[in-house]
Amino acid sequence: MPDQHLPADAFGDRFDLDRLPLPRRPAGYAVQMLDTDRLLDRRSGEFLEVRSTALDGLFDSFDAAHAGAARWVARHCADAAEHRLAIVPAGYDPVLERHVLIYGVLCGQP
Repeated sequence: MPDQHLPADAFGDRFDLDRLPLPRRPAGYAVQMLDTDRLLDRRSGEFLEVRSTALDGLFDSFDAAHAGAARWVARHCADAAEHRLAIVPAGYDPVLERHVLIYGVLCGQP
């Protein structure tokens, strides 16, 4: 696949987890596929449902999440502009042993 340059805001505006007024405390940054409850798994580089016990979907920084999303786009998208990915704050519920989409399932179209 040809090299595709993605701007810094390709997956949404940069944000700082500590500055977001959220109903629950996020555990990290995640890459969500829009219109789904799937997050990018850091180990496999594929999207898994938040209920998957195999999912390792929390990135330590916005930049790390951006890099992971950019790698996925380079492997899977012929047109980088049509990727349908967003970097979002996410949590982890140790009781349910699953990731939590703090904003829920984000839609690709308003």
